[in-house]
Amino acid sequence: MDNHNHVNGPMPRSTIDFDTVRKIGLALPGVEESTAYGSPALKVHGKLLAGIAVNRSAEPGSLGVCVDFDDRAELLAADPDVYYVTDHYVPHNVVLVRLSRVNPDVLRDLLGMAHKFVTRNVAPRPPARKRRRLGPRKTNKSQIPRG
Repeated sequence: MDNHNHVNGPMPRSTIDFDTVRKIGLALPGVEESTAYGSPALKVHGKLLAGIAVNRSAEPGSLGVCVDFDDRAELLAADPDVYYVTDHYVPHNVVLVRLSRVNPDVLRDLLGMAHKFVTRNVAPRPPARKRRRLGPRKTNKSQIPRG
């Protein structure tokens, strides 16, 4: 069991807050701290990974995590006490997570799933317009060394 230097007696069942989310998330490649809708968030390549759910429909203490719709359906079915979604979030690739009911291992897996989802959509997009305008031009004949 790890010791987190908690001074105020026994730890509550869960002490997960955005600091925990931040620590776990920043360990993933390319993730940086940011904000979304004025609240703390994590992004990868500029795309939202996870953030404090700020819409009024979300319960306080909820984290919004970007996941595939199929993964969201599985999470909601598997553990409705932890995961939920409101009408506002239904059309978006987001699952809401009650931070008070999740543990660090579950959170680590969930952020890993989100990281795969977000980077899967980002990575294979090389810039289409910048077609080697910079860089060496084709050699002209005056540059070719002669015999």
